[in-house]
Amino acid sequence: MNTGQTVFSQLMEFVPAYEFRKCVQRYQGHYKVKRFSCWEQFLSMAFAELTYRESLRDIEACLRAGQSKLYHMGFRGKVARNTLANANTVRDWRIFADFAHVLIGMARPLYAGEDLGFQLEQTIYALDSTTIDLCLALFPWALFRKRKAAIKLHTLLDVRSRITSVIIVTSGKVHDVNILNEFLFEPGAIYAMDRGYVDFKRLHHIQDASAFFVTRAKRNFRCRRLYSHPVDKTTGLQCDQTIVLTGFYARKHYPEKLRRIRYVDPETDKRFVFLTNNHVLPALIIAHLYRARWHVELFFKWIKQHLRIKAFYGTSENAVKTQIWIAIAVYVLVAIVKKRLNLSQSLYGILQILSVTLFEKTPILQVLSQDQPVEDDEHVPKQLFLLE
Repeated sequence: MNTGQTVFSQLMEFVPAYEFRKCVQRYQGHYKVKRFSCWEQFLSMAFAELTYRESLRDIEACLRAGQSKLYHMGFRGKVARNTLANANTVRDWRIFADFAHVLIGMARPLYAGEDLGFQLEQTIYALDSTTIDLCLALFPWALFRKRKAAIKLHTLLDVRSRITSVIIVTSGKVHDVNILNEFLFEPGAIYAMDRGYVDFKRLHHIQDASAFFVTRAKRNFRCRRLYSHPVDKTTGLQCDQTIVLTGFYARKHYPEKLRRIRYVDPETDKRFVFLTNNHVLPALIIAHLYRARWHVELFFKWIKQHLRIKAFYGTSENAVKTQIWIAIAVYVLVAIVKKRLNLSQSLYGILQILSVTLFEKTPILQVLSQDQPVEDDEHVPKQLFLLE
């Protein structure tokens, strides 16, 4: 039933307001704030993400064009670009990071039953990072190389739900393997990662947490085979071996047995050597688990194409992190709406519809569930075809 609310207001009703206020209070977000609350800041940035605004001036112009509707959308005054810029610079980005994690916690159970393509009960995480290039003159705090700035998004993706579990934003100089020190590993879960994360001291922390990892061996990898297991070579498997490390420091940091699996992809004929501490799952499932790691690459590609995380409205570290976390929150919010309204459209399709309907006063379910128009085959046009 249409209650006269805009689509934007109906979308924001899916946001847990109480949890947002808790995040604001945790970091004293309203300390000495008389107007333009953290909620209005979130609404402004969420509007910019959903409508693909290019700049602060662009956000200000579009919101003022719908001034008569802003009060009922949650705004309590005019949105000025200077006020928004100051809020993004001064207010703690962790408010929005914590709130994004609240939404992630809501979204993951909704996607828990998604099909992986193979039967497996454990939670599977894909770990990787992506680099976003910046201008060193504008972002000197994000030093990457001598004449280049960049930030990295280190992401732990729940493969089953396609929802991020953890995102850590660092400067481009932080090596991927160092991020393993920041995680609390979930017992029984499986972590798929590229060989850039191969550090046996850190991988042993996963073993100590009763979790499992699947990764690729480096070219200079040294080991000693203890025994081999039979494999079906028609599936692309070449060998399945139980090994121990032979390098001095490698053996010192990881004294337990490992499992090495050689696999040739039937489609690309590319050869892989996998390492894992899981000695129970079939070898072919281990190969599929590493292939599932590609979902995090697709996630990076998707958010770079459809979210505002490559061009930033502010240049300070706090402003950049605020924008990134609000973009992630919007992405997860749309994923929640998709499941709760039982929508068949993709996230891309939903975002495209929202981008042009936020000011409309139509029930959101009606807006997002409209079917594509079907052409009537029985209709005969009166005008002749030009090329016939």
